Amino acid sequence: MRGSDVNIYYEEAGSGTPVVLIHGWPVSHEMWEYQLNVLPDAGLRCIAYDRRGFGKSDKPGNGYDYDSLAGDLHALIEGLGLQNVVLVGFSMAGGEVVRYCSKYGCKRLSKVVLVSAVTPYMLKTGDNPEGTPQEMFDEFYQMLSDDRPGFLANFGKGFYGVTLLSQPVSQGILDWQQHLALHGSSRATLQCLRSFSQTDFRADMAAVTVPTLIIHGDADKTVPIKSSGEKSAQMIPGAVYKVYEGEPHGLFVTSKDRLNNDLIEFIAS
Repeated sequence: MRGSDVNIYYEEAGSGTPVVLIHGWPVSHEMWEYQLNVLPDAGLRCIAYDRRGFGKSDKPGNGYDYDSLAGDLHALIEGLGLQNVVLVGFSMAGGEVVRYCSKYGCKRLSKVVLVSAVTPYMLKTGDNPEGTPQEMFDEFYQMLSDDRPGFLANFGKGFYGVTLLSQPVSQGILDWQQHLALHGSSRATLQCLRSFSQTDFRADMAAVTVPTLIIHGDADKTVPIKSSGEKSAQMIPGAVYKVYEGEPHGLFVTSKDRLNNDLIEFIAS
């Protein structure tokens, strides 16, 4: 699929209500494996694509701001002629979803789902005191620049809530996450880090005017729930807000059955 200026790779499975699954940073559409194995059997046409710079999509040197990324999503929806679409954005992709709504409106959408999403604003500022300090993101940027494989290996552990005393996923899952992440370009990984950490979506949230489901784990150390899920639920009128107790950022694996059931139920409602 031709995006605004790049080729965007996508895969689809099933038929029925179109559901566009948008992956998180820094992996690819393949993170949705456990959803793509189940949702099509519930009468859903699942479309999962690789963000520019990741997976099998083109990897240009620029265009990793959210206006460009939302433009790629718009091109996909228009190019496939989709109507009454359900957008499911995980983590970084929550920004694409709300920016899409603010730039292009919700006329082609029926529902929206934000899972472990970075919205409305990750950065700690004077008027966003619960955000993450800029210094932490700067440290991440430097570690990625110095040793991307090493950083990503450690990042994956936090992503799934792995500690010395808790092993919610196997070493195989961690290796899989690392494999997907390393397929992204280094520049895209760095530029997207800047984008999701610094972009303020608070003005975009009011543009989400379709039924919305917000899902977040209260043990998420990657995108803390206080500054993200809780605030998104407050800013989108009528949103259904589900807190997954004890779940980390990567709940699409650690709580895959519950997530699949909640998605199917919400889309069908």
